[in-house]
Amino acid sequence: MGRENPAEKALCLLQSRLCDPSFIFRPLSDSSDSNYSKLKFIVSSSVTEACNNSILLLGPRGSGKVAVLELVLKDLLAEYPDMISVIKLSGLVHSDEICAFKEIARQLCVEHQLLFSKMASSDDNSQFMIAMLRECGLAHKTIIFVLDEFDLFAQGKQRLLYSLLDAMQSVTSQAVVIGVSCRMDADQLLEKRVRSRFSHRKLLFLPPSKEDIQRLMEHILSLPEDLSLPQDYVVEYNAKLQNVLTNEKFKEILNRFMNSDSTANHLFRFLFRAVCNMDLGTGFLTLENFEAAILNIQRQPKLECIKDCSILELYILVCMKRLETKEQNSYNFNAVMKEYKSIHDSFQTPDYYAHNVCLRAFEHLLQRELICFTDKKGQNQSLEFHPVKLLVSSYELHQGLKSYRSCPAILHKLMGG
Repeated sequence: MGRENPAEKALCLLQSRLCDPSFIFRPLSDSSDSNYSKLKFIVSSSVTEACNNSILLLGPRGSGKVAVLELVLKDLLAEYPDMISVIKLSGLVHSDEICAFKEIARQLCVEHQLLFSKMASSDDNSQFMIAMLRECGLAHKTIIFVLDEFDLFAQGKQRLLYSLLDAMQSVTSQAVVIGVSCRMDADQLLEKRVRSRFSHRKLLFLPPSKEDIQRLMEHILSLPEDLSLPQDYVVEYNAKLQNVLTNEKFKEILNRFMNSDSTANHLFRFLFRAVCNMDLGTGFLTLENFEAAILNIQRQPKLECIKDCSILELYILVCMKRLETKEQNSYNFNAVMKEYKSIHDSFQTPDYYAHNVCLRAFEHLLQRELICFTDKKGQNQSLEFHPVKLLVSSYELHQGLKSYRSCPAILHKLMGG
């Protein structure tokens, strides 16, 4: 059997890294100002000082809330293996209080090697939870309750949240409640009796900055020199990677990516696509890999629609964009036709069509949802007089014209002017 291709080994390493949140988020935990450091300090203080605490982790989906929390829990369980017990619930599954108390009782029984009764009532499970909080407190053991989709627990009577936070008022209990939610107003959903028992600590998870993204990419995509890969291959790979990351075209790609969705999860999907595009023949990541990745990850249905437009339909779209550029906020088919005629008169374009042909093209754009009526009023109004607006951004129209094979040069000029 031939020797293993180093590029294949490198590819497996990169893919495994991108599937390992603890590896990905480790460089962002170095700073004392990071959410990792803040969360770890709050929870570890609760463990070592035998006090109760509650905190919310808030941020958009994909911003790394759960990944950072898991990293903190992993590190704390390694530091205090006999002083921590973790109970995890999800609002998507356990928002019903009967189901939630039952699941807490089940996990506590598994954690402490006790016999779980499936026949126990909700009140029995609630009392069991309170008793376990007291017993663990006396044994100097902290129970950490992780409530994912926290806002869903705030629906209805909020009995679970009240019971948990109320039990934590006891001097004998020792617990930490960590809520995770993508709703920034999650704490405002709490009832007065629950809110009065909540600590109101919040950690906000924002999309990573450009500097953080640069650090993350270098951390994830660079190959370590102590790996069982040929030294010359690792050196050449890392040098070529640096050339790509500092390339101006790559920075443009990164800006496009950040303008659409700059959350951490979206970044990792983007990098995974790029890594999977790597040519195993050369064994290096190239600019083309990242270009293909962003085209793949960013769905652009409007661009596809523009590619299927006729020349006349392109003229209509450009005319509408020009009217918007002139700050003409309200316009209709007749106004678009005036702009179309003025272009023809100024440039003597060969592409000039009859009124009824233009009207059919206009209707086609409405059907394709590249344009739409500004309101539903006056549905009986004649099509020529009904106000319309564009559903295509300037960037999408620019890109659509660029990728259109037989696009008249005048349209590029008109869009650039």
